[in-house]
Amino acid sequence: QVQLVESGGGLVQPGGSLRLSCAASRSIGSINSMGWYRQVPGKERGLVARITSAGWTNYADSVKGRFTISRDSDKNTIYLQMNRLKPEDTAVYYCNLNSRISTPARSYDMDYWGKGTLVTVSS
Repeated sequence: QVQLVESGGGLVQPGGSLRLSCAASRSIGSINSMGWYRQVPGKERGLVARITSAGWTNYADSVKGRFTISRDSDKNTIYLQMNRLKPEDTAVYYCNLNSRISTPARSYDMDYWGKGTLVTVSS
């Protein structure tokens, strides 16, 4: 089993910055992508940013130009640099790892999730 440990959340004023980190507890043979999702009460969890094994990135429209996802493959760690934060960025941020599991019988994709870290943007 893989554990994802997030850190870096907290309280920040509008216009400020935070950097989230997510470290996987062990190496995984085949990672499709790692990314960040966020959720507020009463709403579904949604994609914030994702980076594939090939280094391709995609972002939610609401964070483009403000957030940057990066990775350190040697450390199985990803980061989310969040700049010019807005009150509407307030949410619990979850780290996700999507891996390809191959067995003699079949291959399938598996999602792993962290426990989440709270980001609060408020004055």
